[in-house]
Amino acid sequence: MIYLDNAATSFPKPQPVVKAVAGAMIEFGANPGRSGHDMSVKTAEMVFETRELLNNFFEGYASEYVSFTTNCTYALNTAIKGVLKSGDHVVISSLEHNSVARPVYTLTERGIVTCSVFEVSENPDETVANLKKEIRSNTRLCVVTAVSNVFGNILPLERLSQVAHEGGALFFVDGAQGAGLIPISMQKQGIDCLCVPGHKGLLGPMGTGAILHNAIDFIPLAEGGTGSSSFDFLQPGTFPERLESGTLNVPGICGLKQGIKIVENIGVDNIRRVETDLCNRVFNGLREIKGVKLYSCDYNGDIYAPVLSFNVNEFHSEEVASLLNRGGIAVRGGYHCAPLAHISRGTKDSGTVRISPSFLTQKKDINYLLNLVRKIAFNNFI
Repeated sequence: MIYLDNAATSFPKPQPVVKAVAGAMIEFGANPGRSGHDMSVKTAEMVFETRELLNNFFEGYASEYVSFTTNCTYALNTAIKGVLKSGDHVVISSLEHNSVARPVYTLTERGIVTCSVFEVSENPDETVANLKKEIRSNTRLCVVTAVSNVFGNILPLERLSQVAHEGGALFFVDGAQGAGLIPISMQKQGIDCLCVPGHKGLLGPMGTGAILHNAIDFIPLAEGGTGSSSFDFLQPGTFPERLESGTLNVPGICGLKQGIKIVENIGVDNIRRVETDLCNRVFNGLREIKGVKLYSCDYNGDIYAPVLSFNVNEFHSEEVASLLNRGGIAVRGGYHCAPLAHISRGTKDSGTVRISPSFLTQKKDINYLLNLVRKIAFNNFI
């Protein structure tokens, strides 16, 4: 199988990640922060080291403001629901994933907050101007994706955060597609809260994620055992425990630690360069095939991450994905849990076929993909 669905989850996982997850069942088998014996302390130290890695990797505000979650969706729900109050206004982009849209729209449906959507353009100046138009006196929060999981747009985070802060709003970022693929610096880019998955660009296992923030007094999404302040019936106010109820996914965190180290060793810029070259090869090949529809005039690696969408003739995207699967290529067809993006780009009827290579993808794999798409476009697929 040729795997081109890394925007959903990275595969194959590096062997150090696989070994770390398996080894954790023996080496780190105790519950961190729950006991004083040696294995528990050793496990807690490993967890802390991973917090530090994440904080340093994203140039965050302190390792204590890094809390582990089960995934990026849980982190985003924690962040969004943890700061919004009755009467607040929130602004999100036109490319948001349902991990942002659904919690926001739920709060809107309940009459707790109001919401505006600003349009993301290929022109960063227009994108920034569109956000400015939506800022109100009661805007409490602006949430944007770092990278569109459908079309690959890289949003101008630093400029958008300036607009949000000038309007008195917090600036949160969904790092699901950006973490590990583009440089993200919370301090430089003015990101108050960053939510990331462990299993995509960071190369860790599924079931891992984190919320990083700037000492924000979140209302926790869940309360429970934290291993501290046991006689206090209220959730601890200190971080990271405030946002970490229950036993952590220690094997997953072990794997995530190794994944981050691998990304650091290779370098985010190097990974992006390889994957950008592959996407550029896909784009140039696809636009030569009659009947293939692309959603930008060109593939510019400065404004697009290595995520590319297309459609073929009148086929539904899921049909094309199914045909490619029959040919041994794994891609994703459909709506990618991002209806706002499809409404914005006019693909709500067909969805899109999404290609997301990795730095391990070979040029021959891309050539094989293009050959199959050509056959589909000319109805020669067997």
